[in-house]
Amino acid sequence: MQRLAMLWVLVLTLVGVTPAFAADFTLPQAMAFPFASDLVRDRAGKRIAWVRIDAGVRNIWVADAPGFNPRQVTQFTQDDGQELTQLVLSPDGNTLVFVRGGDHDSNWPAAGNLQPNPGSPLSEPKVTLWRAGLAPGSRAAKITEGDAPALSARGELAFLRDGQVWTARLKVTGDANDVRRLFFDRGKNGRLRWSPDGSKLAFVSNRGDHSFIGIHAGADAPLAWLAPSTGLDSDPVWSPDGTRLAFTRRPGRGGAPESLLRETPAPWAIWTADVATGAGRQVWASSKTLHGSYPDVTGGANLHWAADDRLAFLSVETNWQNLYSVPAAGGAATPLTPGAFMVEHIALSPDGKALIYSANAGTTADDDARRHVFRVPVTGGPPQPLTAGESLEWTPVGLADGVAWIGATAKLPPQVGVTMAGTSRVLAGQAVPAGFAGADFVVPRKVTFTAADGVVVHGQLFDAGGTAKKPGLIYVHGGPPRQMLLGFSYMRYYANNYAMNQYLASRGFAVLSVNYRLGIGYGWDFQHPDKGGATGSSEYKDVVAGAKFLQRQDNVDPARIGIWGGSYGGLLTALALARDSNLFKAGVDIHGVHDWSAYLGEFLPAPTRFEQGDRALALETAFKSSPVADVATWKSPVLFIHGDDDRNVRVGQTIDLVRRLDEKGDVAYEELIIPDEIHDFLQHRNWVKVGAATADFLERSLKP
Repeated sequence: MQRLAMLWVLVLTLVGVTPAFAADFTLPQAMAFPFASDLVRDRAGKRIAWVRIDAGVRNIWVADAPGFNPRQVTQFTQDDGQELTQLVLSPDGNTLVFVRGGDHDSNWPAAGNLQPNPGSPLSEPKVTLWRAGLAPGSRAAKITEGDAPALSARGELAFLRDGQVWTARLKVTGDANDVRRLFFDRGKNGRLRWSPDGSKLAFVSNRGDHSFIGIHAGADAPLAWLAPSTGLDSDPVWSPDGTRLAFTRRPGRGGAPESLLRETPAPWAIWTADVATGAGRQVWASSKTLHGSYPDVTGGANLHWAADDRLAFLSVETNWQNLYSVPAAGGAATPLTPGAFMVEHIALSPDGKALIYSANAGTTADDDARRHVFRVPVTGGPPQPLTAGESLEWTPVGLADGVAWIGATAKLPPQVGVTMAGTSRVLAGQAVPAGFAGADFVVPRKVTFTAADGVVVHGQLFDAGGTAKKPGLIYVHGGPPRQMLLGFSYMRYYANNYAMNQYLASRGFAVLSVNYRLGIGYGWDFQHPDKGGATGSSEYKDVVAGAKFLQRQDNVDPARIGIWGGSYGGLLTALALARDSNLFKAGVDIHGVHDWSAYLGEFLPAPTRFEQGDRALALETAFKSSPVADVATWKSPVLFIHGDDDRNVRVGQTIDLVRRLDEKGDVAYEELIIPDEIHDFLQHRNWVKVGAATADFLERSLKP
């Protein structure tokens, strides 16, 4: 662990990175970094696999114990915008299945269930299952159309197609035979989980206002249901011996209408059930307070059946996302990670005796703006730091003799590394391209400032230095449950935004990335503020405070402050330009929400019963919290950017705002609409196009 920072420095040297700063680089050079993600392991922790993206070309790499020397096992060559996701290694590690295509972070499917086709190819893309070629000389092969694969210990592949469970047996060549629907269920199926011996398949059957945990036990037995109720059951995990299942239960959708204008508790519980009889019992329950609500972070409850017959899970009862464990027979929960920090990216060790996780914690200054990897016994005890320093590490997976993770620095992009026998290293064979400009990146500086209502806000300042007055830029992330860090992000979208902020700093801007309220990393209360979002936009106060912080910097011209951001950041950009054009002189709004009432209306259909709740007042408040409500005071120029196949924020949000500005008639705006692109631009070339347009517009608008 203590050698990790030194080893990152060694990597910097090996790839030709020197500590000298030179700001003369192009946007393509700033965005030329490879990106590693989706790290997984086999059951024994002796083989790992991950996705690497190079200039938009996606491929899968694997590495094996003991040396963990990476090798590429797929042979894709085009920046075609087809995702590689949901990597699954068979329990014995000899088979790797993955999904190609789709948009797995969308809020809704496109009309007709069409899949993304960025670049406008002549043939219609599909979501397909593939098998990677793990043997020397073998190639990846397509299996069939499908999604969400699960591989059993007996070599059977289960997957989803149109919300139903299908199956296939794989030939050695990678082709499949006997592709068929495994069973009929009138629910929409998901969360496929094979029993340890591969004889049974657990799944979630979503029935709309309630859901069940089902068991398929073979062609001769009907589906079995575990402790069915009016609740919403999910997150199934098998006991190591395959005789029981644990799952989470939340109240079903019903009852008197809850307020849409204030937070209400969302309690939940952990249940176990006997597979043979279906009988179940509650073994733990949250409080019925706001802090007791079901976790709304990566992995949700993060339920694991660990060794010593204990269930491990995540809870926010203390205001912080921490880990706990409880006996599977029921009893008091044991806190595993007490402290004022956020636990994220959680995995179980191969022997089931420990949890491995990332957290914004550590002993280095400003570690609350990083991620490091830790290990804690499921029975309790002091957590052990596995990585440390000014680098960042996340997405850990347990190895037979250590831990693998993905890490980055302020100057180096995400790469896969391992910690073994107390020593951490980045795996060889992951060199960045020679033209990548990371050596010339500035190291962002953590800053804090205070909003008008007294809330302390955190951010990162990108400034290449100098005493001459320069324009300032506010960058606002999307999500909004995100945290921008003191280095590359673990999400590709924000890694690209990080590189963009570096490029803007090199072009003579002082850029402040604002971790406004609604974001993660600072506790549940910060993530769920009073009157946030569509209930009042209280987070906008943090954006204004950031702009005023920039104005106070000696080398920033207070009369030349701009703003840019995507998604929720696009919303806040438009809100800033509409409400405070005297402060924000120009902005770039990338696929932002502009009318909360229209956006929420898609998810909040009018009630069909007598009780209406506060829906009408909530939609009115949502409209008043939106940029469209303040178009009358909008003066500053703006560049709108949107993909017209956006499945997270419909392009109609930008079309509607543009029409309103047309009617107003005195706001200069420009457009960059990208046909057939989605929210998280799938093609690298489009990321470069968007970045170039953003930088060009801000330079023309804010520089003399």
